[in-house]
Amino acid sequence: MRCALVIPAWSPAEIFPSRTAASQINYWQPLGTLYVAASLREAGHEVRFFNGAFRRREEILRELESFRPNIVGLYATAFGWNKARQAAADVRRILPGAFIVAGGPYLIFAGAGGLREAPELDAVATGEGEETLVELAARLERGEPLNGLAGIAFRRGGRIVENPTRPLILDLDRLPFPARDLLGDREAYVPPPATYRRTPVAVMITSRGCNRRCIFCFQIDRDRRHGIRRRSVDNVLAEIRQLVAEGYREIKFLDDTFAADRDRALEIARRIREERLDVAWFASACVHQVDEELLREFRRAGCWAILFGAESGVQKNLDALRKGIRLEQTRRAVRAARAAGLRVHTPFIFGIPGETYAEGLETIRFACELDPDIASFHALTPFPGSELWERRHELGTVADDLASFTYQGAAFVPHTMTRDEIQRLRQQAYRTFYSRPRYLVRRTLGIRSLHEVAAAWRGARSLLGLWTRRRVFSRDDPGPWGGRRTPAPASLESGPEGPGQRG
Repeated sequence: MRCALVIPAWSPAEIFPSRTAASQINYWQPLGTLYVAASLREAGHEVRFFNGAFRRREEILRELESFRPNIVGLYATAFGWNKARQAAADVRRILPGAFIVAGGPYLIFAGAGGLREAPELDAVATGEGEETLVELAARLERGEPLNGLAGIAFRRGGRIVENPTRPLILDLDRLPFPARDLLGDREAYVPPPATYRRTPVAVMITSRGCNRRCIFCFQIDRDRRHGIRRRSVDNVLAEIRQLVAEGYREIKFLDDTFAADRDRALEIARRIREERLDVAWFASACVHQVDEELLREFRRAGCWAILFGAESGVQKNLDALRKGIRLEQTRRAVRAARAAGLRVHTPFIFGIPGETYAEGLETIRFACELDPDIASFHALTPFPGSELWERRHELGTVADDLASFTYQGAAFVPHTMTRDEIQRLRQQAYRTFYSRPRYLVRRTLGIRSLHEVAAAWRGARSLLGLWTRRRVFSRDDPGPWGGRRTPAPASLESGPEGPGQRG
């Protein structure tokens, strides 16, 4: 069968403030969609991928009309749900006979409700999509009914039928590697400036799931019954070897918990070094899961930077998030990474339940004390399906427009703060952190390539905008958002399918 996988069109003007866009715009490889594409192709289907990050809506529709797929799969986050609904209506208009199915984080939460909200959809995938879409395509090809097909809700006549949940894929090694050849221009897929060193950049996951319970995190395994599902080290190395053979020069590991199993993380690093794989890499880790020995082995294996979710400089707010870490653990992790020769990135969050404006200022002071190489400052987001979403009315107020459910939109406001205070804290944080003489000198002396020169220039332009404009992150700022609620699906290090606060 002919299968089209579509990320609905979006543009940078919808996403980033004009004053900071130069240091924020980023395009991640959409791993979830590429895994589904690879699984469909392995089953013998013809697959094409249309990424709305690089194609206009009209262009995608023209190419779909020419391809005439039997199945169209749409990807939807909370932020992108309205775009997915519009895309479904567009596809139904030009391809009335196509079977339209939507999946992604928002549909995992909404389930059959997605069908009620989008009448043009034939079905929604309510869990991991690789096996579900393959079985769906097989049944449609054979003309068989969809009754009992685990992992979907679908229309049957005038009724909506919600089938049983599909069990999670426990043996991740049996999945084919993501179909990155469908991406087109690999060089177009780059993280934000200063967060990578070499191109082309691939993103990769070595595990799925998390055994922790941060209130802002949406996990498909909501009860954490299966914890972390890990690929074997041999399988991980096979994909790394393939990426190197295909010409990729850097990898970003997007695991929620790359270092949760210390011995496994150590073995991956040692295997990369022993096999002399010429690839730079970047990983994320929890601050209480690393030590200097592990980080030094990372560095010897080609890792050049690591992200630690610092989140707050106030312990009670970390406790409110259920991070399970202490401030001193963050200090130690940053020192250990520095001693190992790694660059350090620490994201922070404003708008935590119970947080005050004064405590937000304390987080800014803590960020400056840590003095990482990169710090980013988000607005806490109540992604549908997270505990924060379930308790949103108890803990604060929530915007009524899903377009605000981003790291920049301040969709959630705790009872102890205002939305304006959250946005002012974000702007003050960037001003304070990136204007310090110590940081500016280190950044200047650390420039080693033309790429880093360009990144520094973009950062300087963004910093100028933060100082010359009074309310860069406010919904009332008259930049490209035109005073509308901030519709940004990404922060300094996360794109529509990127890392950061999970959702």
